[in-house]
Amino acid sequence: MSRDIIPVEVRSIMRRERDAQGLTWTEIGRKSGLCIREIQSRGAAKIGFRRHVIGGIAEILQSRDLSRLASSDLYWDRIVEIESVGERETYDLEIEGNHNFLANHFVVHNSHSASFALLVYTSAWLKHYEPAAFCAALINSQPMGFYAPAQLVRDARVHGVEVRAADVMISDWDCTLERRDDGRPALRLGLRLVKHLSQEGATRLLAARTQCAFGSIADMAERAALDRRDLEALAAADALAKLSGHRHRAVWQVTGVERALPLLPASTAVDEGIPLLRAPREGQDIVADYGSLGLTLRRHPLALLRDKLKRRGIVPTQELWEQPNGKIVRTAGLVITRQRPGSAGGVTFVTMEDETGYVNLIVWNRVAVEQRAALLESRLLEVQGKLQREGDVQHVIAARLTNLSSMLGELVVASRNFH
Repeated sequence: MSRDIIPVEVRSIMRRERDAQGLTWTEIGRKSGLCIREIQSRGAAKIGFRRHVIGGIAEILQSRDLSRLASSDLYWDRIVEIESVGERETYDLEIEGNHNFLANHFVVHNSHSASFALLVYTSAWLKHYEPAAFCAALINSQPMGFYAPAQLVRDARVHGVEVRAADVMISDWDCTLERRDDGRPALRLGLRLVKHLSQEGATRLLAARTQCAFGSIADMAERAALDRRDLEALAAADALAKLSGHRHRAVWQVTGVERALPLLPASTAVDEGIPLLRAPREGQDIVADYGSLGLTLRRHPLALLRDKLKRRGIVPTQELWEQPNGKIVRTAGLVITRQRPGSAGGVTFVTMEDETGYVNLIVWNRVAVEQRAALLESRLLEVQGKLQREGDVQHVIAARLTNLSSMLGELVVASRNFH
């Protein structure tokens, strides 16, 4: 049974009935034998009233409304488990009058559930049949939703979507769809993902590109009137690859353009010789991708660390499915979400990812308090705990948390925390 009832309606009824009888809270408490703090419910920490408190006050005030709230199981029962019962007939209910219900301090109309069901069905249909368009739409709607672009792109690729890099020669501001050779759509990342690129600069770039293709970085910079910040953002994101060859060369050329732009036209700004710069190593590219785009189309960062993780006895998340239920396991991943719902009794839920998939952690309040630093500060988190699985649902009950972020070096991975 739920401990508390939503307080807003209760408070208003209590005040109305109390004022009608000319009683004080102290008098009500004395007559009912109830604790005055439970009756008054002052302060943000108090989120509701217990059933016996409402019942006691109802008896003193002889309030039918409060008696109804205290006795109705509509307010007190809560779902603790959902069990599949197979196919059953369903019925539409027509209820006259006010048929709102209360959920997590919000008054919700029943029609909202129908609207939500329609949205869920439409979203599921699009994700299944048009995954490229679905992913593009979600990224173009950022910031929103539960998952960042890195997780959206990763999921799309797992489901067979070809994702193509942001490119000043091709990309629009938003993510778009391109036709593959086999006729299926591919997802082209938009310039909106390039950190520190101004939308005004991108608009000028796209307008200049419609006139004719860019012949060089200097040509692009001059015709689109891009400032130093925009040029550096594009170079850092490797969006100049078709004009420069690779990220290091793009950074060099952008620096040369910055010096020459105020004095010389684009035709002479590129006469300076280009040094024989080595292309970045894969790890450098991955770090730069996350820093400039928030995601990478290269290998997952943990793929590069897998040998080191293996030596620590860390199992890839996908291999957890091969372990028996109840086994003590050790795994690790990049932290992508931390959640602590108010209704969860202090439990923290953490989602981590590695190159093989995702794993969900349940961190009891005691563990969260004792290992707070590792829980809240880790970009790369190692967990040792008990594996629990029921059907297609699997998680790890965390017992020991270890911060392995130092293994990531300069890699910065954003996570969604307690939203």
